[in-house]
Amino acid sequence: MLRAWLDELDHAPDTPIFPGPRGTPIGRDAIRRRVAKHAAAARARCPSLHGKPVTPHVLRHTAAMQLLHGGCDSAVIALWLGHENPRSTQPYIHADLALKEQALARTTPPEVNPGRYRPPDPLLAFLEGL
Repeated sequence: MLRAWLDELDHAPDTPIFPGPRGTPIGRDAIRRRVAKHAAAARARCPSLHGKPVTPHVLRHTAAMQLLHGGCDSAVIALWLGHENPRSTQPYIHADLALKEQALARTTPPEVNPGRYRPPDPLLAFLEGL
């Protein structure tokens, strides 16, 4: 769908991908309203979205995390997000438990089965009772 849309656009380098009524890039408020409209429609179909924030920032963060999981370098992600400094993507890396788990998996001794520790139910019950 996006490819078809891009084919319809003027191919000038300064042409916005999603222009507003005057042909200029749409503003933050318009994006926020559009995301809210579609998030409400998605919540009607997907009850698991109730109570979860769906905002432009959340979508931006999710896209960055998907790029990170796909193996994209954090400096490239910083450029893609328009960050001035690649260090600004560090919070994404620090917040990502999957990346931390992958790093820990690399330190597992060969004789140990890889994977996440799953505590038995009695241990969980004991800890919850503390």
